[in-house]
Amino acid sequence: MRPDQSFKGRQFTAEVILWAVRWYLMFPVSYRDLELMLADRSVEIAHTTIFRWVQTYAREIEKRIRPHLRSSNGSWRVDETYVRVKGRWSYLYRAVDSRGQTIDFLLSAERDVEAAKCFFRKALGQPHTVNPRTITVDKNPAYPCAVEQMKEDGELWRRSRLRQCKYLNNIVEQDHRRVKRLVRPGLGFGSFHTARRTLAGYEAMAMIRKGQVRKVGGRDMRAQATFIAELF
Repeated sequence: MRPDQSFKGRQFTAEVILWAVRWYLMFPVSYRDLELMLADRSVEIAHTTIFRWVQTYAREIEKRIRPHLRSSNGSWRVDETYVRVKGRWSYLYRAVDSRGQTIDFLLSAERDVEAAKCFFRKALGQPHTVNPRTITVDKNPAYPCAVEQMKEDGELWRRSRLRQCKYLNNIVEQDHRRVKRLVRPGLGFGSFHTARRTLAGYEAMAMIRKGQVRKVGGRDMRAQATFIAELF
């Protein structure tokens, strides 16, 4: 097999790079905080370099863990939360199943029918998801229209039931806190491109820590580090 070229030309080893990326994506620290943490371990590096590492490898980790995820169930809980991008609020669509396992996510500049359909299509296209039997949402009027149109087009199972019930969505609203806690030290994102890549990394590490990866415990940090290293 051809060796992975992901770290070719880097000044630091894959072990150091992945350690920095994992810690940034798991814990609410800033790039400058992580620079000091690395310096304490005798690794002198600028915070701007750590930023470039996160932008390069966060999205790659998210893509590579998808085939290793356990299957989610057919009870979807869908909601959107707000993320500040370039001084403006954008919408982060997120869905979990009834066990709290992450189904998918999508950052969108709009909160309308097309954005909802885009999110559902992305979620249905993942290898670990199934066509939902129930979709629980809030009172956002875009969801019923999006679901109806997708049923008519054959993209969504015709017997899927839409429930607009706020208290049943507490599980996904609680899950939003994890993302908000990680975003807070950075005070938002400078561009949509940066936000999408970083959020993909946040969600990937959340899936791993929830125990969604087969044969990797959610609290086994050693196993998680080994698993991520083996992805490359």
